[in-house]
Amino acid sequence: MIFYSLHMHAQELFVSTEPASNMATGSLGLRMNTKLFKMKNDGQYAYRLDPEVMVGATKRLMLHLNVYGSNMYQSNFRVEGASVYGKYRFYSSDDVHSHFRIAGFSKISMINNPPVLQKDLHYYYSDEIDIDGNNSGWLAGIVATQLSHKLAISSSVAFVNRLDNINATKDPAQSATAINYSLSGGYLVLPTVYKDYKQTNLNLYFELLGSSSLDKKAYFIDAAPAIQFIFNSISRLDLSYRTQIAGNMQRLSERYFLLRFEYNLLNIFVNRK
Repeated sequence: MIFYSLHMHAQELFVSTEPASNMATGSLGLRMNTKLFKMKNDGQYAYRLDPEVMVGATKRLMLHLNVYGSNMYQSNFRVEGASVYGKYRFYSSDDVHSHFRIAGFSKISMINNPPVLQKDLHYYYSDEIDIDGNNSGWLAGIVATQLSHKLAISSSVAFVNRLDNINATKDPAQSATAINYSLSGGYLVLPTVYKDYKQTNLNLYFELLGSSSLDKKAYFIDAAPAIQFIFNSISRLDLSYRTQIAGNMQRLSERYFLLRFEYNLLNIFVNRK
């Protein structure tokens, strides 16, 4: 049940990454992701809206569809493209107050942005392969998540490949392949004593997210602390700040704020006889 997923295992609903666990079979999740980027080229802020639909296809398979739009590459907001994500959980070891799970995941994006950012007759290059709105591309990886009482730890690694954007060929001077990696921790702060599903959950997260280019000597590591509220076991509000703490990779932005709201519909695809 989704109540079990959102309440009992709330501390593994990571904000910047996906855990190895899936949402309930036959359930539908709706998200609105809002990112506010501080751009390196002029120090101004740009925003991206990212509506997302999630489906619990089976107990092992979960699918996501995202649509992206922003004003990062131009002064006015416009739709940039879309992506499809799939995650398959192939291993699970469950206990009463703990579990360990491993899943494989993949994502493909088709984005209609120029390969480089042009502002005031200047060109700004990025070696970061960001398929969440900036670049067309695909990735494939593996994630493992350990839950123990109020603490959840998760780690992932993925290969990512840059493709040509819609109507724009990728620049040969930019990095084309990279390895992405993450280490995430989540802790359930409230409630201290569980009584019912209507209690509001408060979760704290700290995530490290990095990428290393495979065709250039470039890398970055970001830190992303976050706070999360879960209401009535079916909706959540995430607040996160992500910033670079190490690295030498050329990027369009090294920090952003994330605001996300998610609402889940339980068992709407289940066949009822």
